[in-house]
Amino acid sequence: MIELTPELLARYDRPGPRYTSYPTAVEFTDAFGAGDYAGRLATAAERPDGPLSLYVHLPFCEARCSFCGCHVVIARRESVADAYLGRVVDEAKILADRLGDRRTITQYHWGGGTPTYYSPDDLAFLHRSILEHFTLADDAEVALEVDPRVTTREHLETLRELGFNRLSLGVQDFDPAVQEAIGRHQTEEETLDLYRDARELGFTSINVDLIYGLPGQTVESFGVTMDEILTMRPDRLAVYSFAYVPWVKPNQKRIDPGTLPGRDDKFALLSLVSERLVGGGYRAIGMDHFALPDDELSIAAADGTLSRNFMGYTTKRGTEMIALGTSGISDVAGAYAQNHKRLNSYYTSVDAGELPIERGVALSDDDRIRRYVITELMCNSQVVYADVEGRFGIVFADYFAAELERAASELVPEGMAIVDDDRIRATELGSIFIRNVAMTFDAYLATKVDRPVFSRTV
Repeated sequence: MIELTPELLARYDRPGPRYTSYPTAVEFTDAFGAGDYAGRLATAAERPDGPLSLYVHLPFCEARCSFCGCHVVIARRESVADAYLGRVVDEAKILADRLGDRRTITQYHWGGGTPTYYSPDDLAFLHRSILEHFTLADDAEVALEVDPRVTTREHLETLRELGFNRLSLGVQDFDPAVQEAIGRHQTEEETLDLYRDARELGFTSINVDLIYGLPGQTVESFGVTMDEILTMRPDRLAVYSFAYVPWVKPNQKRIDPGTLPGRDDKFALLSLVSERLVGGGYRAIGMDHFALPDDELSIAAADGTLSRNFMGYTTKRGTEMIALGTSGISDVAGAYAQNHKRLNSYYTSVDAGELPIERGVALSDDDRIRRYVITELMCNSQVVYADVEGRFGIVFADYFAAELERAASELVPEGMAIVDDDRIRATELGSIFIRNVAMTFDAYLATKVDRPVFSRTV
């Protein structure tokens, strides 16, 4: 286990992006609209054989957990949620028409919210309707997030019949006191039962989501949860740091900040996660993720070919992404485009046959270069200068002279990075603070010093 001094932890546990995108979503503006996105889709259509990912956001939940940072809609009347499915299908047609012959999907993911809020018949309708406009590649990843509290075996049977092959089970923590504090009551038994059903039905990859840093969590209590998860032996685990951002997510104001683990306790929880999972045969992948050695994420990490998008870590490099549904973010032809978050605004645009874009950003040449550098660090813990130079026609040492000097004067003395003649790479310690290492190359952070924007890096 790596030991950190309180001083080092205090210096580097500071607000920073998670880099699911660069520039991050806080740089999106309404100056980028539906017309701009239409132009990017036209460019994307010129590459009919290019890989394409499709994300579908299903935002509905029966109740909102106090820790949740996702875009959700609380609906206890099914009619509210039913109206949404038709609009998602309509949006799929709008997008498909603009993409021309570029209709083959290599990565397909449903997130939420709670996708299995819907009945099996509703999910079958949605999937088959989307595939009237798009085609799944033979080796496509077909995945969704499920909540074991509302997902039935019938749900899983239908999903397997439809071709879904990957599941991500939301767990967070099994401890009853922690569950009470976050408003999410979920027994070990219902989680294990659903996991066994998924294995019996032939899902080839199962991920479990956990969160450390929740109110009332201790090393001892979370250790019990870790032991239970290790007996399940999922293929992958995503163990996220709790992002306490009540200024962004008002539902988190229900959490008493005095019940949250302090910085040192939170790092102890992170150390516990790494110790238990790596000791249990898992490989640490990028940030927050772990996978068994024969999982394709582990293989990609070993090969240095891991990539990252809004759906998480992936082996599908260079894939452009389109999103359906409220708040969905597309990554197409050098631009990010985010759909309307409010249902009424989303419905109005789709009903008019328009792209339902609320905001976005077009990447500059500098953004593209820095996005590649930051993604390589976040995924593969190093950047090879020649790779960047070959892609973008720059001299790395000249273009990033200030960043390399800062890394040499700040990260290297702390033991977080090694700056060589041909690459910069994070050390084992630096991999814990990989967000901080990547932040060295972020050109936007200097404008965020006076207001809270991001969660803390530990």
